[in-house]
Amino acid sequence: MTAPHARYRRAVAIPAGMAMATALAFLPNTTATAADEAPAAVAADATPLSYVVNVKPGHGTSAHVKKAVGKAGGTIVTSYDQIGVIVVHSSDPDFAKTIRKVRGVQSAGATRTAPLPTAVTADLGTPKALSAAEVARADAPAGQDPLEPQQWDLPAIKADKAHEKSLGSSKVTVAVIDTGVDDTHPDIAPNFDRAASVNCVSGKPDTADGAWRPGTSESPHGTHVAGEIAAAKNGVGMTGVAPGVKVSGIKVSNPDGFFYTEAVVCGFVWAAEHGVDVTNNSYYTDPWYFNCKNDPDQKALLDAVTRASRYAEKKGAVNVAAAGNENYDLAADEITDPSSPNDSTPGERVVDPSECLDIPTQLPGVVTVASTGAKGLKSSFSNYGLKVADIAAPGGDSTAYQKPEPPATSGLILGTLPGGKWGYMAGTSMASPHVAGVAALIKSTHPYASPALVKALLYAQADAKACTDPYDINADGKIDAVCEGSKNRNGFYGWGIADALDAVTK
Repeated sequence: MTAPHARYRRAVAIPAGMAMATALAFLPNTTATAADEAPAAVAADATPLSYVVNVKPGHGTSAHVKKAVGKAGGTIVTSYDQIGVIVVHSSDPDFAKTIRKVRGVQSAGATRTAPLPTAVTADLGTPKALSAAEVARADAPAGQDPLEPQQWDLPAIKADKAHEKSLGSSKVTVAVIDTGVDDTHPDIAPNFDRAASVNCVSGKPDTADGAWRPGTSESPHGTHVAGEIAAAKNGVGMTGVAPGVKVSGIKVSNPDGFFYTEAVVCGFVWAAEHGVDVTNNSYYTDPWYFNCKNDPDQKALLDAVTRASRYAEKKGAVNVAAAGNENYDLAADEITDPSSPNDSTPGERVVDPSECLDIPTQLPGVVTVASTGAKGLKSSFSNYGLKVADIAAPGGDSTAYQKPEPPATSGLILGTLPGGKWGYMAGTSMASPHVAGVAALIKSTHPYASPALVKALLYAQADAKACTDPYDINADGKIDAVCEGSKNRNGFYGWGIADALDAVTK
């Protein structure tokens, strides 16, 4: 069974029969492309596109190429010399072809297929927000925040037991690279790290106060994720996996809901240089679901984000990413991708996921997280794959498929929403922050641990879980996915289910 595809991949649409929609779907409504435009030298009103130009890191090569960019009809937006990535705007449809021929350019490509700014899109789904009355009626045992009894996901990873030992260290920061974070939320404000927060949407850091917040019409996704990670244990609302650590907002999604390469690169570099210990990445880099190495544009995007994520890890950050919500086997020989490019006119294509990568999910060194539901089984929508999925954690599922034990009532994941609200969402988007929170607890317990050691502990401490075989999540008599591997490492659950208790005791 394949879950309905949605642009905002990491927050999934729950199948029919659910009482609420949880997909945040953004569907482009334009077919314009840069190739339809005349070069800037010919038409003054030509539409610009954004590009990344990748060179050898360091100032020498970049300086040479920067001069060539202007001659080729490009304007430099910013340059990350430390990783050799230059962000450029150009109205010349031949810009990429021209600049690739310049000495010192290793790859270059357009970061989108729609003109700047992108086409207007529609938000087709919203989280199920709790009403004020529901929040007021919330009742919890002593020592728990009011909404914690609804958080079946915390005991699923032993976070409730972990909190009896440690809430995590305020010296550890998890960056939410996402749609923005509402730091005024009462469950987020106590733990918010302003110095590590920024708006990276243009590809260049914007540090204006509040620039990291989502606009009123923008997705609440990043705020939900932030609460899952570090909602304060303060007698208000819910409790995060690591309620004693800091959380920052790195906004990389534009108002239309697209996560373009230049913004993602900016986000990783910002995290690298502002003391971030863990990054959470619950998105894929638009406009290509999979970026194929044999396509010069897609190769350039892959190169740029790879450099940025590696730089963040080199500087001390563990990068955690959601596996995706299409029930794809990412270890298969081929996958049919019907949704790329998603900012202009998608077309169906067959790709080899070992050569065409979902970024940052499949990048080297990134912790790839699959999702489980309230019964501990792979979520109906979660992508999977032997030696691709590294670890699993609660991301929710249809309550009809995996119903939680009382007093919890929803099979989805509770999180914070902008404007001081709380609500339910589901997706591997929600699984990834659970692992990011556990990684933050490990870092709190072992403050001098390198990213490699944190990841090693994360996997070693995970609770091994054998394949679900047969996997017929909707009980219709048909196999919905096939799990391969052993109990200790398999395609559904990776090394196992994340363990927050071990993170604070071992």
